[in-house]
Amino acid sequence: MDISREMAKAACHALSEKKAEDLRVIDISEISPLADYFIIATGANNNQLQAMVDAVDEALTKAGHTVRQIEGNRNSSWILMDYSDIIVHIFSKEDRLFYNLEKIWTDGKRIETDELLKDA
Repeated sequence: MDISREMAKAACHALSEKKAEDLRVIDISEISPLADYFIIATGANNNQLQAMVDAVDEALTKAGHTVRQIEGNRNSSWILMDYSDIIVHIFSKEDRLFYNLEKIWTDGKRIETDELLKDA
């Protein structure tokens, strides 16, 4: 399995453990040079959003991956975590609906998170 898919799997597992809602993975490797995968998740409140950020960072750091950049802070309702091969978007419900990344990236291939998580 390729490294970016392993990273996506680790991030999804961490998000799932923090009860992320509406977890989605989009393979953008064939349509964009930005990354191989977008991971999109929703949290119910700022505390959950921050717990999700911390969980992803801890999981990927343990796996030997360093975050290039994090956009957003503890008070943000959209936090972007750039790990080069994957980009994790963690949203409040309102911002996720407003920005609707899934619609923007419809040319990407949707990856079923259940498939990623079952062998995590």
